[in-house]
Amino acid sequence: MLEFQKEKNFRLADSNATRETLLLFYNLKMISNANTIFGHHDATAYGVGWRGEEGRSDVKDVTGSYPGLYGWDFGVLTWEPNVPNEEKRITQLVRGAYSRGGVNAFCWHAPNPVTDKSFYDTTIAVPKILPGGGYYLKYLRMLDQIADFVETLKDSSGNPIPLIFRPFHEFDGSWFWWGKNFCSPKEFKKLWRTTVEYLRDKRGLRNILYAYSPDRNFYSEEDYLERYPGDDYVDILGMDDYYDFMPDGDGIQWIEKKLAIVTSLAERKNKIAAFTETGLEGIVDSNWWTEKLYKTIEGDSVRIAYLMVWRNANKKHHYAPYKGHPSERNFVEFTLTEKILLERDLPDLYSRPINETTINQINLNQRIRLLKDVLAYPVIAN
Repeated sequence: MLEFQKEKNFRLADSNATRETLLLFYNLKMISNANTIFGHHDATAYGVGWRGEEGRSDVKDVTGSYPGLYGWDFGVLTWEPNVPNEEKRITQLVRGAYSRGGVNAFCWHAPNPVTDKSFYDTTIAVPKILPGGGYYLKYLRMLDQIADFVETLKDSSGNPIPLIFRPFHEFDGSWFWWGKNFCSPKEFKKLWRTTVEYLRDKRGLRNILYAYSPDRNFYSEEDYLERYPGDDYVDILGMDDYYDFMPDGDGIQWIEKKLAIVTSLAERKNKIAAFTETGLEGIVDSNWWTEKLYKTIEGDSVRIAYLMVWRNANKKHHYAPYKGHPSERNFVEFTLTEKILLERDLPDLYSRPINETTINQINLNQRIRLLKDVLAYPVIAN
């Protein structure tokens, strides 16, 4: 056990996690006290009007920096195995992000193990893939595909790259086969524990932080914890929320309240809090970043290590700005706020524990960048 781990009295879901994974956990907790890392799904894989261009991301095109966190999907292994060179391509992008100091986070749009159809196929599956169920061994083979891939994710020295794994996201909705209407809380908890135990104990993966992320359908701590598998199986408490940014949703004031619930629980459990998936498709409001998204996280009650918006597929389906987008300038302002960190703003998350001095330097650098930007674009100061 590392000295800072003893001092802070935290314990990961994997008590034998690699040193780099322990440091990532600790440093994300430290960052969450004052800052939030901005993340983007599939950020360097493709964007609006391009695909597979080395060194490119829409966020970088707009701001000059990559996002600090990169979202990926294990679904490319278990759902889209016939995409040419997809596994190799994602491996290279994960390694690139890590080498620059970024954070890699995987969700899993898993096909229905009973029917082999889409993750949207809600044929009952969870009780059938638990130990003793007829599809249990088939489910383990799916986990083997993930484990085999994770074992290849090593840095230039051959060390495992730390990553965040967010299985069964948005489980309090009923659009995925693992959703609320298709399994009981007891069955869901068992599925989660079975998954972690197989990857951690049977396959010996020591470089994973596990993230628990319901959708927006909670209004209390009791709601949030209804399907919680236990502190020994979770490192990050998050939530996904798109709908509350829409006219029919609860509104941004409720996003802040829900994030405050997540923050409070995470701090009492000595876990990390995060806004694990969000955004507004198309971003029609040119001031959305500072007037909507930032307002959900700026309050003192919300202390999250990172937030991630969804992917940029095309001009109709995108969640981050691209060059020429109406919200481009506002996004730059958003990334220059003292709280938001891009990859260029990150300290070394993997080699040593950061401290208050490091955090203060991060925020000083942000203020310097903002001052330079105001001088370059005086209209912001009005």
